[in-house]
Amino acid sequence: MRYITEFRNGASAKGLIARIAQTSKHPARFMEFCGGHTVAIFRYGIRQVLPKTIEMVSGPGCPVCVTATPDIDKAIALAQIPGVIITTFGDMLKVPGSRSSLQKARAGGADVRMVYSPLDALKIATENPEKSVVFLGIGFETTAPGVAASVLQAEEQNIRNYYVLSQHKLCPPVIRAILKAGEVKLDGLICPGHVSAITGSQAWEFIAKEFGIPCVVSGFEPLDILQCVAMLTAQVESDESKVEIAYRRGVTREGNAHALALMNKVFEPCPANWRGIGVIPGSGLKLRKQYKHHDAEVQFDIKVEPSIEPKGCLCGEVLRGVKTPLDCGLFRKFCTPESPVGPCMVSSEGSCSAYYLYGSELI
Repeated sequence: MRYITEFRNGASAKGLIARIAQTSKHPARFMEFCGGHTVAIFRYGIRQVLPKTIEMVSGPGCPVCVTATPDIDKAIALAQIPGVIITTFGDMLKVPGSRSSLQKARAGGADVRMVYSPLDALKIATENPEKSVVFLGIGFETTAPGVAASVLQAEEQNIRNYYVLSQHKLCPPVIRAILKAGEVKLDGLICPGHVSAITGSQAWEFIAKEFGIPCVVSGFEPLDILQCVAMLTAQVESDESKVEIAYRRGVTREGNAHALALMNKVFEPCPANWRGIGVIPGSGLKLRKQYKHHDAEVQFDIKVEPSIEPKGCLCGEVLRGVKTPLDCGLFRKFCTPESPVGPCMVSSEGSCSAYYLYGSELI
């Protein structure tokens, strides 16, 4: 298949649904890790067409959602420093910190600008040499190579007023942490497509080997996800545990060697704080010492008051897969996309946003 419409073909979908229903004999719980998968599953009603033997749960695959409150507070504090321009992706503007948000900071006079890529931020730095331009490095392995490339370009062009506040996170360590915690029993993992395009499917082999859990890398169209579920179901029923790819047009076992080399040249692993999960060793990325002059964490004196979590918000539990948005007393009543209490309602890839927009039939 070559065209998007072919991945949305109704007749093919019915065939896959019938195959899944025929194959699935035992109860199985599958977790999708990627926020893009969460949205697609809700948008196309995947949960509603699967047999009752299969349960789908959402994991911590939204990079905006898993950014911890202290890290949001740090970005807001940085925005208050005179002469600093904060650049970030659009979703980050509305994410609530302890006492404010970047959007509110901008309304109060801070120079906070939305950009579409780190290269936009680099351009702002060249156009404002008297200012310090900070790019908020949010995202998983998907976005980190692009940020690394911007740092290398800043080096090549001697752009000294460009900085990165790295809040990047790595996916394999958090999946390991969730599986080791054992809060949610899982029978299969829908592995992230965009991340796997960088890391390769080999990044998930430890899941099958160490935890005995089937893994399939999925794309983002309805047939992609149904094919992924069919492959997971087949593994469960045959008592297999291996890593398969249902997204071969975008993912190989080895991944993108050039992107990985860029990321590893500029960044090195470090501990990272995940919302609702805590600090996980080796799950974050920080700039290497030779690039510390571009590291906002090193170059600025960022003063942050103790963080406060929003009262009653269950984003942490939702991200771990132990609760759903329907369990939260704030959902739809006090927490909406127009007035979000937690980040899972802010981001277009957040579980709460997906439930709000597409999950009315589940309420």
